[in-house]
This record gives sequence, C-alpha cells and structure tokens, in this order.
Amino acid sequence: MSTIKIGVIGAGSISEAHFNAYKGNKEVEIYAVCDLNEQRAQDKANKYGATKIYTDYNELLANPEIEAVSICTWNNTHAEISAAAIRAGKHVLVEKPLCRTVEEALQLQEVVRASNKILQVGVVRRYDPNAQMLRKFIDNGDIGEIYYAKASSIRRLGNPGGWFSDIERSGGGPLIDIGVHVIDLCWYMMGRPKVKSVSGNTYRKLGNRSNIQNLSFYQAADYDAEKNTVEDMTNALIRFENGASLLVDVSFTLHARKDEATVKLFGTKGGLEIDPEIYIATEKYDTILNIKPQTDAASFDFGRAFQSEIDNFIRCVKTGEEPISPVEDGVEIMKILRGIYESAEKGEEIHF
Repeated sequence: MSTIKIGVIGAGSISEAHFNAYKGNKEVEIYAVCDLNEQRAQDKANKYGATKIYTDYNELLANPEIEAVSICTWNNTHAEISAAAIRAGKHVLVEKPLCRTVEEALQLQEVVRASNKILQVGVVRRYDPNAQMLRKFIDNGDIGEIYYAKASSIRRLGNPGGWFSDIERSGGGPLIDIGVHVIDLCWYMMGRPKVKSVSGNTYRKLGNRSNIQNLSFYQAADYDAEKNTVEDMTNALIRFENGASLLVDVSFTLHARKDEATVKLFGTKGGLEIDPEIYIATEKYDTILNIKPQTDAASFDFGRAFQSEIDNFIRCVKTGEEPISPVEDGVEIMKILRGIYESAEKGEEIHF
C-alpha cells in the first residue's frame, strides 16, 4: 500500500506524541515539519527523518506532495490553519481544542463540509484502547442508560505558563486545556447527548504559584512567571436533554493534597470507572460485583492512545470513513466550553 506523506505544523511539546505515533505507523512517511522557530523545525526533521522544513505553514500547504497534516500549534491558530489546510486539499488532524470560540468552530465546520477532506479533532482520550473496549459494554446494553457522570482533572501545582497561561493564545486555562479531555470523554461515552444547559464557576485565586520550591512541573517553552491571564480552577454542571448530567472540576493549581484524575459513569445496569483505573461495577444474583477487565494497560496510557488516534486518522484518510472525533463533535464541545465560561462570567446558568 502507498504511504501517506505527512506534514506536522508546530514542533512544540505535543508534536512529539504525533511524531512518535506517525513513526509507529507503517503507512506513513513523515515528510515535512513547520515551526516559527526554524531550529526547532530542523531538530524535529533530523530526529524523525523529514525531508522538508518550513517556517511558514502556507508554504508547507502549497507542497502537493503532502496529503495530510497534524496541527500542533497555539489554540488561537487552530481554526485558521485548519481551514487553510482543508482549502489546500489536505486532510487535517488538529489538536484539541478545535479552536477558541463557537464562531470559529462553526466557520471551520462549514469549510470542512464543503470539502471532501477529513478533519479529525485530537481528543486523544476517545482513542484510548481501554475507552474503546468499555464502549462495547455500553453499546451492547450492559451498563444500561447512563444518567450521571463525574470527572476531575486536578493539578495541585501545574500551570505550564507561556502560551497556556495567555488567554489570547489559549482561549482559557485548565478548562480548555485539560478539562476538554474529560468532558469530551464523558460526553462521548454517554452517547453524545444534546446539551440542555451548563452552570459553571471559574476561580483566579492562586496564580501560577511560581514561588513553590522543591516540586517540579511541566513548563512551556515560553514560560514566564509574570504572565498569567487564565483561571486557576473551574467547576461545572452540564445538563443534557435526555435528563443525564455531568459534573466536572479541573485545575492548574489548587491547595489539594495530591493530583487527582477520575472519570466515572453511572448507568441503570452498571457503572464504569476509567480513571485512575478501569473497573466495571454491576450486580448479578442479588450481589454487587466489581469487575476489573484484563488489558495491557490498567489505566490511561498516553502512548497507546496516541498510536490509536494516529492509526485512525490514517485509516480515515485512506478509506474516506468518518473519524471517531469529527469536526461536528469539536463544535459541540466548544459550545460546552464557552457556555461554562459564559456562565461563570454572568453568574447564571446558560441554556442552549
């Protein structure tokens, strides 16, 4: 089978996951790298064997050899570059979130629908083999009607700074950066029900806590302790038209004893735990059972999930099938995220 020539736009930290997964797919040739920092682009090209390097994404998109691109840039450029790539005849895998605003999301959706190209939103948690395995239990009715879900993604110290903490480039803080993962995962596992309303709170109380010593955390390449215009923490209640609800809280920084990652879903016949470990709770013969599936990874494995995401993208590029996370889902998640921010700003529930 012919290989797909890939261009990666943005050579920052998240691109490493894309490069590694593309390298793990035998139907891919990592052909081009683009970054505003030419040396960084060259370093990635040298590491992964790319033929071409660019500092202007328009020049990369003008190369007819390139069939598909990964977009790993700042959030404020996702919509612009994705639309340009689609118009240039490329298939697109764009990192989450799809963009920063609902307006950008809807405009991009129109561009994709007017084309014959694939746009896959990089919500990697959907592609985790464990999540796909648990979906089989849901799809076959073993969990029943899922009516409640709760998720936490709590960092006690973990504001990456740089563009992550610059609202103009990021669009927000922990909600749009890490909250998007657990919100999207729960919504996907619940069957993507239509949203009825959201009620949210955001807090800016602690800043980036750069004064803390003896604990290290990931810092963006352009980390600047003086720059922080995003929230520390967000919580929200999301109500769906089918009566189900989702409760979520996320933070970059919080006076918590430890970091916490939990994803739980509850149905009429059983429940699922995805984080921190996978479990199925159910009952049989008047007895409650906690079932632990036997898998290669007992909890979320970043590398496995990214490989699955990239493999799905390449399969869709080759076959034309719809990705597990199409542009339409990116639009709906953006509505939820912006609704939460709007609710927090106005101090009231937002109805859809």
